[in-house]
Amino acid sequence: MKVIRATKCSLKFTTETKRQKLKEVLAEYSKVVNFFIDHFWDHPPKKAELLKSIVNLPTTWLAARLRKVAAREALDLIKSSKELAKTRSEEKGEEVEPIKPNHSGRSMSVSSTIASLQIPKEAKEYDAWLHLASIGNGIIIDIPVRFHKHYNALRERGKRLESYIISEDRVQLCFEIQTGTKKTEGEVVGLDTGINALASTSDGKQYGQDVKKLVEIIKRKEHGSNKQKKARRALRQRIDEVAKEVVKDKQLVVVEKLKNLNHKTKAKRRLAKNMRRSLGAWAYRYWLERLQWATEDNRVSFRTVSPAYTSQRCNACGHTERGNRHGEVFLCLKCGHRDNADNNASKNILWRFLSGPYGAAYQPKNFLSHCEILVDF
Repeated sequence: MKVIRATKCSLKFTTETKRQKLKEVLAEYSKVVNFFIDHFWDHPPKKAELLKSIVNLPTTWLAARLRKVAAREALDLIKSSKELAKTRSEEKGEEVEPIKPNHSGRSMSVSSTIASLQIPKEAKEYDAWLHLASIGNGIIIDIPVRFHKHYNALRERGKRLESYIISEDRVQLCFEIQTGTKKTEGEVVGLDTGINALASTSDGKQYGQDVKKLVEIIKRKEHGSNKQKKARRALRQRIDEVAKEVVKDKQLVVVEKLKNLNHKTKAKRRLAKNMRRSLGAWAYRYWLERLQWATEDNRVSFRTVSPAYTSQRCNACGHTERGNRHGEVFLCLKCGHRDNADNNASKNILWRFLSGPYGAAYQPKNFLSHCEILVDF
């Protein structure tokens, strides 16, 4: 199995003259991307159809190669916007018009036709030079780069790709890593995310019970201050550690499918109520991303299911009612089953996946007979 991992290297060693040139290139690139967004919006062509007659349309000093890169990025932005509108339409049950994207000019995505990372033969002050050419207007920029611990770790594990995301102050580099085939042995668990325990699993375990304290420290710090940034880094580090703890000895991890956290759909309200005010949407996204990365690195399968009613359903009898949950305690009003609320939700998450069409390969021998006594909803 192949996974793509990215790291960012600072461009802080760039001279002011080169920085101004790069800023000028990014501004012109953004203008051309937005031209193509307007031009392609109603009838976007395929990337293979980006011939000279189309690439030469904008009035710009950018070279043909970079104009073609800008056209490709415009098509990607249009595609993402229309796919997002389609997803929201399905969630709301009504037509949602796509919003025309706008390139901000903060970065540009290029390949080896524009940029290359040149490693000096002899060790000198810098580890590499980011060479930018075929830009236009006679501009060629060589930017010094120093590698860091994360870059070196990825370099040891995989192959660096010839693709770059360049901004005024950093360059993002990608690596392709071979992780091997998926595990066929290990535990199969559902996982629910909470603030008192970052991860509660269907086997009755809880991980990251100290995360709430870290979140409270962040909330007490002045917004945007160095102390708050330091506290956020500590939280991210702890999230990384918990993700690694969770996937250890696992074959499959199933979580709730929660995306587009800023949009008010029924599937997201549970997160908004019990998570956003405390953990925060940014940290939740970071947690899910790191959890998925940990599963990929450890050859563990990662699946998602609908979050509907997982916190209200009794895992013992199937009865679903809002009153079943009392804070951190789950007490079924029908059968009296008592459990930790987050652990009960994680069991429902796993049950939903195993009882679905894609969970058959992971079903234990007695699963179907157990399901016969449960009330579906």
